[in-house]
Amino acid sequence: MIRLLLIILIALLIGAGLSLGLQYDLGYIRISLGHYLIETNFWVGLGALLLLIGLILLVFGLVRRFSHGAGALTGWLSRGNERRARRRTTQGLLALAEGNWPRARKLLEASANQADTPLINYLAAAQAAFEAGDHKAVDELLRKAFESTPGSDMAVGITQAQLQLAGNRLEQALATLIRLRKQAPQHPFVLKLLKNTYVRLEDWRELSKLLPEMRKRELIDKDELQQLERTTWHHLLHQAAEECRRQSEGGISLEPLTRLWDELPGAMRKDNHTIHEYARLLAALGDEAQAETLVRKVLRNHWSDELVNLYGRLRGLKPDEQLLVAERWLQDRPNNPELLLALGRLSLRNELWGKAREYFETSLRLKRSRETIAELSRLNAHMGEDQTSVKLLMQGLVKDSGLPDLPMPKA
Repeated sequence: MIRLLLIILIALLIGAGLSLGLQYDLGYIRISLGHYLIETNFWVGLGALLLLIGLILLVFGLVRRFSHGAGALTGWLSRGNERRARRRTTQGLLALAEGNWPRARKLLEASANQADTPLINYLAAAQAAFEAGDHKAVDELLRKAFESTPGSDMAVGITQAQLQLAGNRLEQALATLIRLRKQAPQHPFVLKLLKNTYVRLEDWRELSKLLPEMRKRELIDKDELQQLERTTWHHLLHQAAEECRRQSEGGISLEPLTRLWDELPGAMRKDNHTIHEYARLLAALGDEAQAETLVRKVLRNHWSDELVNLYGRLRGLKPDEQLLVAERWLQDRPNNPELLLALGRLSLRNELWGKAREYFETSLRLKRSRETIAELSRLNAHMGEDQTSVKLLMQGLVKDSGLPDLPMPKA
């Protein structure tokens, strides 16, 4: 209300001023422009000038309003394109989930430029192209994905490595993952993919270098990690044993195998399965005495049925002492079938036939084992008890084969 009163007051003052000015002096304006001459009084000229200014302001207003309208039209068209891109992206992702690879790739790639997240469109289109078997298109779509979004190198690289692994392009996948690891040495998923690649390439040496990092970061389950470490070092032990055989000119050298044993992590040097494998390889390469010493030392502090079975197979430097050591273990484990089997074999090593048979029979009563049956049957055959040997083998074969109970002719 006050503002309106002020405007009216100002208008009245201006009107009064103009009225006084017109009564006092009309004034005179003369404008010469080339051959043209314009003459008028001051107040008419002032009115014409104000009219001209008003027209200019009106034109500017119309231009500005038109430009705003054109911008609104452009915005409306742009929003329409974005809506269509989102709809096509959704349709493309649904086609991808349904396994319609050509349609998925077409929709996702066509809507990528207008999509809110072109990276996702291109990566999903690359997946569709891979499933369709078009590897050339995969590489092109991954390139577009990288160019579409700054800072997407890791996401694009991981997708590329996964597709390379899925396509059994192991060498290319390894190169991609090594590059990614240089950029992010501790990236957990890169490490996992690298682990899978090394396993499939059977590159046990590089895998052995990677496993400590995976253990430190707890990237896989402890049991799975232990099994993977065991598998890795077992393969490396076998490779070292093969190297020993290749260097066998003038006698086998155990240096590659023993050197590798010294490289094993502490947990693997205490692992029964790994100790068993190392001792078995030592024995296979001709050093049964060293293998026997190692197994005896381990069994003294940590019992293992697997190792005691191997102990019965090894030929130590002193077979009689080896038998006495095993018999002392029997005092603490009188009903252990594996130990009794080992004692039977050590008795054979010392040519104690009757004691060996007694140990084998006791072991067989505690646990029916093909291995024990075979040993006892072989001993009976060499002791001239062929019928007992054959009967024992037949009983074991029938029982292990799971034959049904059927009538048989009487002898």
